[in-house]
Amino acid sequence: MANLRLPPLPTIRDIIRLYGLRAERQLSQNFLLDLKLTDKIVRQAGKLAGAHVCEVGPGPGGITRSILNQGAVSLTVVEKDRRFLPSLQMLSEAAEERLKVIHGDILKFNMEEAFPTDLKRDWQEDPPGFHIIGNLPFNVSTPLIIRWLEALSNHSGPFIFGRTRMLLTFQKEVAERLVAPVKDPQRSRLSIMAQHLCEVKHCFTIPGAAFVPKPDVDVSVVHFTPLKEPLIDLPFKLVEKVVRSVFHFRRKYCRRGVESLFPLERPDLTDEVFQKTDIDPMRRPMTLTMEEFNLICHAYNNICLRIPGIQEYNYRLH
Repeated sequence: MANLRLPPLPTIRDIIRLYGLRAERQLSQNFLLDLKLTDKIVRQAGKLAGAHVCEVGPGPGGITRSILNQGAVSLTVVEKDRRFLPSLQMLSEAAEERLKVIHGDILKFNMEEAFPTDLKRDWQEDPPGFHIIGNLPFNVSTPLIIRWLEALSNHSGPFIFGRTRMLLTFQKEVAERLVAPVKDPQRSRLSIMAQHLCEVKHCFTIPGAAFVPKPDVDVSVVHFTPLKEPLIDLPFKLVEKVVRSVFHFRRKYCRRGVESLFPLERPDLTDEVFQKTDIDPMRRPMTLTMEEFNLICHAYNNICLRIPGIQEYNYRLH
């Protein structure tokens, strides 16, 4: 570990001043200047000594330094905003080739080409020595985690290496949705989609005052470990459609959401779902357990297999 620690460097505050950097509010950017806090965040990823890491949106490099100081053998950072590239390049030189800086969009970044193939593990084995870490801008965090959850279900993208673990930040309200249990008012589509594929842990919350500029909300750190087997063993898009439909009418009975999956002239199909699952259609969406969502998804899938074209039905277009 000792020889992997970084040499003395300017503080993040000095880096920001040196390169004339500022957070863009319209991009939901916020900087963490306290390296003790970035160290605390990175420790939640688990043992990084000897591991390979991909960091999303490093900005001026606070979390980047902490990852390197934890002993990561290689770190690739993917930064879309070119303003941060000079400061990250300076850090790369100090890290003696352990840090590779990529200017680009994480959604277009080819993970398989960027990291060694010998990292790959069978899905049923322990997670690989590869981690995703990111202090995400609020405006991309939810769509990005949905994209990654879909990649996880297909064992593609970051998950070609196996059950890749992720450590990500979200605004507190989103983090609460990700971990919300049955009957919790925050239980939502995001809760089901994350929890049926991952063990999701809310690590801790960072006060907004710790960031520059101070956001209007607090920020939470969330850790994801993919499950060996999904709790709903069906294609991601089908599960997401069912769950989204049910929670679209979250203040109504769950029957209303299931109804929206079928044409108005086919109430018999809605009846069939509840008859097959033995679920009370007057239940509220947030009271449904994961097993009950599993039953609803399978009942819907069986109907889709029996009636061609029913899965393409979209009530908004009718």
